[in-house]
Amino acid sequence: MKKTTGLSVAAALMAMVPPGVRQGAWAAGSDAPEKPNLKIGFIPLTDCASVVMASVKGFDKKYGITITPSKEASWAAVRDKLVNGELDAAHVLYGLIYGVQLGIGGPKKDMAVLMAINNNGQGITLSNQLKDKGVTDGAGLARLVKAEPREYTFAQTFPTGTHAMWLYYWLATYGINPFKDVKNIVVPPPQMVANMRVGNMDGFCVGEPWNQRAIFDKIGFSAATSQDVWVNHPEKVVGTTDEFVQKYPNTARAMTMAILEASKYIDTMSNRSEVAKIISEKSYVNAPFDVIEDRMLGQYENGLGKKWQDPNYMKFYNGGAVNFPYLSDGMWFLTQHKRWGLLKEHPDYLGVAKKVNKIALYKEAATQVKVPLPKSEMRTSKLIDGTVWDGRNPAKYADSFKIKA
Repeated sequence: MKKTTGLSVAAALMAMVPPGVRQGAWAAGSDAPEKPNLKIGFIPLTDCASVVMASVKGFDKKYGITITPSKEASWAAVRDKLVNGELDAAHVLYGLIYGVQLGIGGPKKDMAVLMAINNNGQGITLSNQLKDKGVTDGAGLARLVKAEPREYTFAQTFPTGTHAMWLYYWLATYGINPFKDVKNIVVPPPQMVANMRVGNMDGFCVGEPWNQRAIFDKIGFSAATSQDVWVNHPEKVVGTTDEFVQKYPNTARAMTMAILEASKYIDTMSNRSEVAKIISEKSYVNAPFDVIEDRMLGQYENGLGKKWQDPNYMKFYNGGAVNFPYLSDGMWFLTQHKRWGLLKEHPDYLGVAKKVNKIALYKEAATQVKVPLPKSEMRTSKLIDGTVWDGRNPAKYADSFKIKA
């Protein structure tokens, strides 16, 4: 009690000190954010919502920071601005952070995953030209590629990113080698639909709302969702550099707390239409409200006449299950980087994940905002091809695939 009283008196006294003096007066161990103004990058995708809402709804101010969301043109731009410090943090592809950590897909720099932003909610869209050839799914695509050889082109959003991995995994599940049987290219998410419209690609893998937009514009159809590939898969993260976390640990924790609060807000379904309305604005995703809202509410259609309520829609919180930075999630991306030849040798899978995923910091933030923590830092998942991933033997898992580079 004496200690608590002492802290209260100290806090009261500190409140009387002018702000300029107060900044330099925090004693070691204080949890005041060292850097109160933060620029957080995002790409125009539905899953940027938690960064946007942390700012719009003032969850950032609650923890002594001000978040300015910064709209970026491509994942390569996000990568470069994170590495050179133009961005403090970003809504970013899980695999991009791991790629930079190991120097693949760009410069090498020690990176940090503070928390996961969302599970599910990406998709694989095929062109109407393929539909006209009788293709409605992966099996049909495989038959066509074999029966009518030509240069089939598929787009993903970044070489080491999540969409590349979902696309490659899906194609390989149906016996299509993504590097030998088809051509794959990199296209920024907001440019996917326009490129398909002019015939630059046969299919793409991207986050929402661009799959739904292709259906809305009547130029493509949904062959699969990413949750078809892996239910509750890891997707975007709050990423930054290890240097930032070391220099501004309190800021990193405050940012995580603010975005966790936003995640809870978005996963309250009665808030989702409001969230869809806000992120549809030109300064954020810049897409029709209806296109964003439907899939945020789990209301799916595939452009082939089928409609369904998907229980595995994009989730931002899900009782805290979404946000924990599982070591096994990070390691999975490394296994796929090795599978597809992006890594020539097996890395220290667990060692890299422990270095990148800031689990201790996440636990501090989650405890403060009353977000439940899982019992284990690993989780087990079954993917579309029946393989089970649990993180226990990553090298064996990476080498086990019949189709690989």
